[in-house]
Amino acid sequence: MKKNHKFRNKTIPLLTTVSPITIWLILLVAAPLIYVFYLSFQSTDGYSVVYKLTLSNYKELFNPTYLEIYSNSFVLAVLTTVFSVLFGYPFAYHMARASGKKKALMMMLLMIPFWTNSMIRLNGWKTILGKTGLLNTVLEKLHLINAPLEILYTRGAVLLGMVYILFPYMVLPLFASIDKLDFGLLEASNDLGANKVKTFLHVTMPLTFPGIFSGTILVFIPSLGYFFVSDIMGGGKSQLIGNLIENQFKAANNWPLGAAFSMLLIILIIIIVSIYKKCGGDIKDLGVM
Repeated sequence: MKKNHKFRNKTIPLLTTVSPITIWLILLVAAPLIYVFYLSFQSTDGYSVVYKLTLSNYKELFNPTYLEIYSNSFVLAVLTTVFSVLFGYPFAYHMARASGKKKALMMMLLMIPFWTNSMIRLNGWKTILGKTGLLNTVLEKLHLINAPLEILYTRGAVLLGMVYILFPYMVLPLFASIDKLDFGLLEASNDLGANKVKTFLHVTMPLTFPGIFSGTILVFIPSLGYFFVSDIMGGGKSQLIGNLIENQFKAANNWPLGAAFSMLLIILIIIIVSIYKKCGGDIKDLGVM
């Protein structure tokens, strides 16, 4: 009886604490995912879902038209990740080496954009990059160009928008990794005759690789599905996997196929995260989002 009483005293408070979280996860995460999985095996009559099991949606995923979009999405995601690392690493390194007040200021400047909706900020870029925008106006007044440049609604504009939106997701894990770095090792490397390039390649980069890897995951995965960036900066000309999902649920009214595309993206994310874990990454490091 005493053992049962002790068990109840320990278990009931624990269940009281955990149960609301469990219910929340089941209702808002597990249940929708299960429904999307179930929906991906259903049919459509062109207007609504017909609950008749079929594999045709998954066969349609291999349509040559869609394969081209997968390729474009992957290339854009890789380029977004590469440019985010190239621009994010120096920023994170400088922030980690900065003094207390300067570090706090740089962190604040990095985080302030999060306080504003992403679509509002992207529309701000439209006023800068448009034919009558600030950039073309300045270049024309400086007589550097004779006619407005076609910058907006191009793949380059979509890439710029992706890097701009996802830049903080690369910097934050990089900063966390660099900030823990023992800079005495860099000084020791210099004392042993290594120049700055060798020190970076053989000491700094290997020690901060977990931050690079975490940032790569945080940037690469969202860039596959951020359809609103393509819509605003690319004018819908550059299609991504996220655009396919949006179009099937809205314009095409083909929810089962949209669900199949969603499952494809989910499976891809699971594979990437699994590779990350096998390479020694801690899933908690991805919580900077």
